[in-house]
This record gives sequence, C-alpha cells and structure tokens, in this order.
Amino acid sequence: MNWNKLTSDAQLDTIKEESARQPVLIFKHSTTCSISAMALSRMERNWSDQLGVKPYYLDLLANRPISSKIESEFGIEHESPQVLLIRNGECVYDASHMSISFAGLQQAV
Repeated sequence: MNWNKLTSDAQLDTIKEESARQPVLIFKHSTTCSISAMALSRMERNWSDQLGVKPYYLDLLANRPISSKIESEFGIEHESPQVLLIRNGECVYDASHMSISFAGLQQAV
C-alpha cells in the first residue's frame, strides 16, 4: 500500500479535484494510540489497489490543524482514528475506531 501523505490543508483542494476522477480515502491516524495502530494495520493488511481508491494518510500529531479543516470542509466531526471516503468533492462514507475496515470501505465504494 502506497500512502500519500497529507501534510497541508491546501492538499484538500487537490483531493476534491482527484475525487471527481476516482474515490479518495483519508486515514486520520494518531501515532500514539493503540486503537489507531490496529485500525491502520488492518487496513494495510487487507488493502487492494484494485479497489481504485487513492489513499491519503494524515498524521494527527504532526498535522492536527488539517483535521480541523477536514471537519469544516466535509462536515464530518473529528474522530481518531477515522477514515473518510471522498467522491466528487464530498464525504460519502466515514468510520472511526473499531468500525474501520477494508470490507466496509469496499461496500462504500
């Protein structure tokens, strides 16, 4: 799995544009949280590029303000860990904590 690092809130405009061509996943990860580490590991173990989703990884400890911008841009309350599926510039699916799964993402795509 090749994560694209989300390190600037300006990238959110790019993500919106990309989501018109293919779904985009944002994975919000807290590097000090064991639940977040488990959710990330499960996602990576099950990931398939054949799903056609471009994955972005947000390190919340290093880039917390970006998560606030995501919350206001997409209208989804902040959770950690959390995944958001963006299609046509809008969040069409989100999950957090133990609800994060590749199978759930597949169904949403």
